[in-house]
Amino acid sequence: MSKANKKNPGDLFLVIGSNSFSGSHFVAHLLEKGAQVLGVSRSPEPHRVFLPYRWGDCRNFRFHQLDLNHDHRQMVRLIEKKRPAYVVNFAAQGMVAQSWEKPVDWFMTNTVAMVRLHDALRKFDFIKKFVQASTPEVYGNTRGAVRETAPFNPSTPYAISKAACDMSLLAYARAFDFPVALTRSANVCGPGQQLYRIIPKTILCILTGQKLKLEGGGLSVRSFIHIRDVCEGTWLAATRAPSGSIYHLSTDRRVTIRCLVELICRRLGANFADCVEVAPARKAQDAAYLLDWRKAREELKWRPRISLEKIVAETAAWTRKNLAVLRKQPAVYRHKQ
Repeated sequence: MSKANKKNPGDLFLVIGSNSFSGSHFVAHLLEKGAQVLGVSRSPEPHRVFLPYRWGDCRNFRFHQLDLNHDHRQMVRLIEKKRPAYVVNFAAQGMVAQSWEKPVDWFMTNTVAMVRLHDALRKFDFIKKFVQASTPEVYGNTRGAVRETAPFNPSTPYAISKAACDMSLLAYARAFDFPVALTRSANVCGPGQQLYRIIPKTILCILTGQKLKLEGGGLSVRSFIHIRDVCEGTWLAATRAPSGSIYHLSTDRRVTIRCLVELICRRLGANFADCVEVAPARKAQDAAYLLDWRKAREELKWRPRISLEKIVAETAAWTRKNLAVLRKQPAVYRHKQ
């Protein structure tokens, strides 16, 4: 399949899930690089406090409210009309524990809708690369840092639905030369993140005098990576990665959730015991997701640059600056079908 066309705009990106934390930061990253960007999300744009591309010059951005599940034909028509060179997907039902409650919704969005989409897109010769933001949860609980060739062992409906989509995309790359690249990132964080995620949630609890419920005592081990580092890795995957490739975007620093919360407490001058109470662990919660990211370093010349301390400092500054607004925003996950 031809990957280029003289009528192709070349630098036009379509970002699916542009209202999401990762998607909105990636839009901002693209705009800083001078790209033309189309954004698609199923919901109207949220408050600008959660949209990093609204914090700067966004004249080269256009937003379209379309739902992967219900507006498939309109989305395909938009892509056929605008002819983006790159399509990057961040859209997903992304919560892990909640995927047990209505698993069909997770499979419809993360698997069925995505297969329907890339089955249509593989027929367009103007697409140079389709990048899928996957997840390390497809590997299940890891022992040691795993490579991109590690076998799948997903343990939740969320992880299974994402693994199924990944396998379909890679099969399309082999069967149809569909130009796809996958990224699997460590725990992404930074300013603008949803308030139910652990770093902004902890900071907001401290600043508003609430108790943080620490699931399972915070014994799970994770690596945390700044969203700007992930955005650069995603950009490199889109513009440099060969078709069918997979890249881990992570750091070598690993901490328990408890240690992370203790770090945040120290940074904000709060006492851990006064701010936290232990809650039951989530169902089928994996103890660790550890990723070996040497492939991204060697092939894409990518590496993480922003420390965990810097992540906490930036997120705390964003929370303090916008505290009046954030107090009025939902602090818990609200499921949308």
